[in-house]
Amino acid sequence: MKVILLQELKGKGIEGDIIDAADGFANNYLLPRKIAVKATKGNLKQLDMRRDNIAKREKERVAAANQLKEQLDGQEIHIDARVGEAGQLFGSVAPAMIASALKDQKGIEVDRRLIDLNAPIRVAGIHQATITLHHDIKATIKVTVGDPEAIKAAQEAQEAEKSNEEAANTDEAAAETEAAEKAVKDIENQENE
Repeated sequence: MKVILLQELKGKGIEGDIIDAADGFANNYLLPRKIAVKATKGNLKQLDMRRDNIAKREKERVAAANQLKEQLDGQEIHIDARVGEAGQLFGSVAPAMIASALKDQKGIEVDRRLIDLNAPIRVAGIHQATITLHHDIKATIKVTVGDPEAIKAAQEAQEAEKSNEEAANTDEAAAETEAAEKAVKDIENQENE
């Protein structure tokens, strides 16, 4: 079913876009929530008349998103959390907690649904959070979780783990190089015989 979006729909389009949607999705979700209307001749004619207004609103949204990006980029917030052994948190830090901390600490309101962590934060330390303000406009903030001692311990544990991985990779590379050299010598010996 072809529908006209009345507002932005993540991953599908922005206001005024005409998209194909499954009948069930359109009838049970988009139309009842007034996110879209059916793409009839009358609605398409109305859309043509509204194009200028939609373009103006979109420009305003982009300008507001860029302004908010400037405010957010590079900001650092702190979230107190109970920390157990090896820097593990009791529970996790979710986007709602980050949105609340942004409002309390920086006075900036952001919808929790715009915050992307990839996975909930379960370890004390400094983490990155990406905030999608508009389609291509994203801000990155630092989220410090736990008390300073717990953060330091977690960073030391991460550095130790990283150095162990690098050492293992170096040993593996040396073994591979040695095996390759041996194979070349074996081939040379076979050719000489």
